[in-house]
Amino acid sequence: MQYEITHADLSLVLALVRGRTLARAADLLQVDVSTVFRSIRRLEAALGAALFEKNRRGYIPTDTAQAMAEQAERAEQALAAARIALQQGEQVVSGTVRLTCTDAVLHSLLLPALADFMPQYPALTLELATSNAFANLSRRDADIALRLTNTPPEHLIGRCLGSADYFVCGRAEYREALTQNPASIPWISPDDSMPDHTSVIWRKQAFPGVLPSYRCSNMSAVSQLVAAGLGVAALTGFTVEGLGAVERLSGPLEGCRTDLWLLTRPDCRALRSVQTLLEALAPRLRAALQVSSPG
Repeated sequence: MQYEITHADLSLVLALVRGRTLARAADLLQVDVSTVFRSIRRLEAALGAALFEKNRRGYIPTDTAQAMAEQAERAEQALAAARIALQQGEQVVSGTVRLTCTDAVLHSLLLPALADFMPQYPALTLELATSNAFANLSRRDADIALRLTNTPPEHLIGRCLGSADYFVCGRAEYREALTQNPASIPWISPDDSMPDHTSVIWRKQAFPGVLPSYRCSNMSAVSQLVAAGLGVAALTGFTVEGLGAVERLSGPLEGCRTDLWLLTRPDCRALRSVQTLLEALAPRLRAALQVSSPG
């Protein structure tokens, strides 16, 4: 007869996954070390599978233990949501919402907005995935997408929060050379994985003879190289705001203005958790865009 896993089993595995040692797991469970050791051995025997491998780093979970720990965490979240619901009544917003955006948008726009309102929703869990494609939302791997685009997919619904301009950005010491001899400056650009990026298209049209000194797989990396003083790049105004000594070395680049869209699938509109996030994000992101816009 197959062994039936209990809540106590899941809690035991989760404690050892988090603690990595018997002593830390015992502290988390408020039992003694010998109890944790015997319980793990008993559970492994009942399951007929090893759950942990012991080495110098402690108890390393197998795939089976990792899967059990993930289920245990979900159970924890469900219990926490239930407790909050009892305390706050039926108006509590709970559940898990999956949101996808690019690295650059995450660091420059989304994180400040989340830090502002997420503490108000302790029963709401947010899963974040960074991607440059809309495929995540289309495959139902995400519920909300935050994207810089002038052509949002027709099968998604949402709102345009405003527009972002691009500027040539870098340290002040590059300003004169940019005017006199742009080809003499080290340029930083997205790599071939992003051939249609606004900044790539603009640079090839404006400076066809310029070959980038650095190529990056995402715009967050591009901005970090610019911040390190390694060269210049075309970046959005909101990105420059958090890069310290980096300045806008040009005016808004012609033909590069891009809309910021907050999108979801039609089937998600009725989900209270999704609707709550959309309503909380929209005004905060719109305000952040306005602050980063020139004069």
